[in-house]
Amino acid sequence: MSDVLPSIFNGRTLASEVWQSELSFEKGCNYLVSAESGSGKSSLCSYIYGYRSDYSGKITFDDDDISRFDVSRWCELRQRHLAYLPQELRLFPELTAMENVELKNNLTGAKSRKEIEDMFALLGISDKVDVRAAFLSIGQQQRVAIIRALCQPFDFILLDEPVSHLDEMNNRLAAKLIAEEAASQGAGIISTSVGNNVLINVDAEYKL
Repeated sequence: MSDVLPSIFNGRTLASEVWQSELSFEKGCNYLVSAESGSGKSSLCSYIYGYRSDYSGKITFDDDDISRFDVSRWCELRQRHLAYLPQELRLFPELTAMENVELKNNLTGAKSRKEIEDMFALLGISDKVDVRAAFLSIGQQQRVAIIRALCQPFDFILLDEPVSHLDEMNNRLAAKLIAEEAASQGAGIISTSVGNNVLINVDAEYKL
């Protein structure tokens, strides 16, 4: 990232270690981006993932400017190189927990049914596999979304407020699952937080 600034912040002076800075993320390293609400942490994830382009500056993957990527390049990146857990989770309420996960896994073929069931068990929601997402608590939905995000190969996983609705015990369980999956792929973790941080060891922390 080079001199990136959300368009909405144009004309404002910001005290940030991310915006209007030179910043790079490396595979195999874990990063925490902490921020107050409204500082742009979700925007940062959306820019990196290619959902939004309302910024100045430059974001590159392996020295390639993402503003030049076409749809096919983004599809390939999101299926094989970038995993993403958005803050709003984006589960389909009419589908069961397992069906929400299978939507991703059917595209990537990353996990077996047993591996997915084992993740449900690890996060304490094995009894929710066949429950529609609309009837899950927000903490249960967050754990389903974490499992879904992990059902693909990735070089980096973007986690936007990944444990905001989890208590410490479930935070630790989720953190263990995320860290182990990232380590098995030699991948990096980029997590954002306004306070309830995912309990993984970080190599660097930046403040928005």
